[in-house]
Amino acid sequence: MNLYNMKASKILKRTVYLLTATGFTFHATSHSDFLPFPLFPDKIKAGIDGIVRSSRAISTITFTIADYKYSLYSLSVGSEDYLCKLSEVHLRSAKRILKLCEMNKGFYVKAGQFVAAIRQVPKEYSSTLLSLQDQAVPCDFKSIKEVLMSNLGQHLSEIFISLDEQPIAAASIAQVHHAILRGNQEVAVKVQYPGLEHKMRLDIAIMSFLSKTVTWIFPEYRFGWLVSEFAGTISLELDFIQEAKNSEKTAENFKNNEMVQVPHVFWDFTTSHVLTMQFCKGCKVDDLDSLKEIKANPIKVAKALVEVFAEMIFVHGFVHGDPHAGNILVSSEGRNGFSLVLLDHGICKTLDDTFRVDYCRLWKALILLDSDEIKHLGEQFGIGQYSRYLPLIFTGRSIDSKSVLGAGMSAEERRKVKQELVSLTVADISSFMESLPPNFLAVLRIDGLLRSIVSKLKAPQQIRLLAYGKYALYGLAPKSNLKSDFAIDVVFARFKTTFSYLHLRIILEVLQLLSWMRKVKQLLHRLLGEIIGIARSVLTLSSSDVL
Repeated sequence: MNLYNMKASKILKRTVYLLTATGFTFHATSHSDFLPFPLFPDKIKAGIDGIVRSSRAISTITFTIADYKYSLYSLSVGSEDYLCKLSEVHLRSAKRILKLCEMNKGFYVKAGQFVAAIRQVPKEYSSTLLSLQDQAVPCDFKSIKEVLMSNLGQHLSEIFISLDEQPIAAASIAQVHHAILRGNQEVAVKVQYPGLEHKMRLDIAIMSFLSKTVTWIFPEYRFGWLVSEFAGTISLELDFIQEAKNSEKTAENFKNNEMVQVPHVFWDFTTSHVLTMQFCKGCKVDDLDSLKEIKANPIKVAKALVEVFAEMIFVHGFVHGDPHAGNILVSSEGRNGFSLVLLDHGICKTLDDTFRVDYCRLWKALILLDSDEIKHLGEQFGIGQYSRYLPLIFTGRSIDSKSVLGAGMSAEERRKVKQELVSLTVADISSFMESLPPNFLAVLRIDGLLRSIVSKLKAPQQIRLLAYGKYALYGLAPKSNLKSDFAIDVVFARFKTTFSYLHLRIILEVLQLLSWMRKVKQLLHRLLGEIIGIARSVLTLSSSDVL
């Protein structure tokens, strides 16, 4: 070992020892009942709680760093042994981080959910952290009541005829209570947990510190983009006034769409920490048993869901940024037998119009497999050499694929792609994610969440691909100004968009037909071969009998 490597090894060991010592200092305080919290004022309790939470995070990441460093030591990168061991370490580390999120709660749960929704992280992390989606411990109603009274400035009996103390939903930053206002309106009251701003600043500072520490020790593991994106996202969720405005903007965008419901906001009883909105009934969008009870076809629900979000992304440029199943209900009311209720508009993304148009062009190119256009748009997005992986990420095909959209890859294509992906290093993946514009990261996460729901509804992914292609064309159509443009121009623009979509649809159907014909041809060849084989056997037996 040369002098440089010896020094690096010593620095690493000292860092690991230091971080581990910091973690162990408070490791014994992992359980909140260890500390005599009732003896301290609130500010001191909050400070001690912050230290405990931070120490847990530091010790967890320290153990994880050591696990990666020493489990993979001396293994050849890319070898079968290395990949097998790497998967084992990923799984152990994911379970370790899951436990951290469950113990620290709050923003750590939210961060875990955020990571689980990104398909580009190792599958061991996304599948393990997915369990955080439905994990949230409600806050004691006494604390909730204090938040309500301090924000609304009145005694609760003056505002509500009734207010259920038991929440109907609980998440990582707020919980929701069913209530009836004095005007007899049935409402859902969303109440933010107390003291979140302070916790957010501390937790994100620790996450940033840990991210930089990991990068210092493992330069190829760079997670600054993830912490930055999460910090920006979570800060949006803490302002319920902004969430209410987002809700109203979404409602306005879909005012002519009977398939979409957005709860009405009661502004007199809404503040930055309390959001009072219309109570809407419905079942979770991925609850197959409940969908069956209300006679809603899961395939039609999946189609409506992806079309609604495709319209947001490709046409409106204003999109609900957190479409997990808990935020989307299916109501039995609607012209087609059901409608979608969109909840929780805290994370809404306004897409830059240049990005929106380029993203529309990308999806048109992805569906038609226009590799030159895909590469050109990759340059526009700033991902250069990694643009060849965009078809794989979004449509499950390689950039040189000849397979039908939605049909997956052939065995030969899968083999080539696997070889190509094995050559990618962690540094390559980090570089790719770092180079993505914030808007692209947002739509990537949204797409991942939608794909998960479509899969749970047992709907073919081709529904999603076709919806994206359709609305990408709508998004590329010139926006007509009905006040100044001639009516003939408006009609022509609509006709042109419809014709482009029909052209695209015909191409897809022809490709599907050709694929089906190839399969039939292969089947006939196989059957003919079997018939010839049987005939030869019969002739051989007959010849034997004659002899």
